[in-house]
Amino acid sequence: MKTANKTKLELIQSAESDMQKLIKDIGLSDREKLALTCRILFDKGHDSGLAGQITCRAEKPNTFLTQRFGLGFDEISAKNLIVVDQDLKPIDGEGMPNPANRFHTWIYKEHPDVNCIIHTHPTYVAALSMVGVPLVISHMDTSGLYDDCSFVADWPGVPVGNEEGQLISNALGNNRAVFLAHHGQLVTGRTIEEACNLAILIERAAKLQVLAMSVGEIKPLPPELAKEAHDWTSTDKRNKVNFAYYARQALKNHPDCI
Repeated sequence: MKTANKTKLELIQSAESDMQKLIKDIGLSDREKLALTCRILFDKGHDSGLAGQITCRAEKPNTFLTQRFGLGFDEISAKNLIVVDQDLKPIDGEGMPNPANRFHTWIYKEHPDVNCIIHTHPTYVAALSMVGVPLVISHMDTSGLYDDCSFVADWPGVPVGNEEGQLISNALGNNRAVFLAHHGQLVTGRTIEEACNLAILIERAAKLQVLAMSVGEIKPLPPELAKEAHDWTSTDKRNKVNFAYYARQALKNHPDCI
């Protein structure tokens, strides 16, 4: 066996190289990816009526693509998404955005590397948020959020003012996610694929935490190994491979999406 004497680092680098060479991207537009993200998250428990917003930067500066207010995640398609400006005024498409999109504009303004934002109230995130404790990452499957999720302990009320935008943007810092007490979750990504994966991940992490808290004390992960797992699962190619799988699942249930 040629790889028997290779180090873990060498094997990780080899696997990442093979992913780049052997696995092709699915080649969808941002509109199609964003619509698929809505359907993916609907199927994975992120539906809570009309609450929640999914956005990504659009082609023109200071504009972003989002769903039309009044439509549920299961009704979003590439055709009915709208483009709005920083003041939430539609510039392409019919209808209006969710008024709570205002805090997305603050994050885009203050975090230039962020290209997609997902805010939802999935069941286990919402339940854990009621306890008022931070998200604990203590399992290999959720290590992508290890040391990468901020905590906002104080609920600022209805999220239509600029105050919440400033609060959440500041809380995000250099992390990719924010756990919001008495509210829900927010994740960000350099790509739509990354944000979608993190949204799925944060609900799974909350579910595991709720279950673990019911049977005993949660034990911490070894920091060095947790960081290694975080980095291994957070590459651009891994995000795209995961998203492609979720997209295939969604298209079986929602062929009208794109």
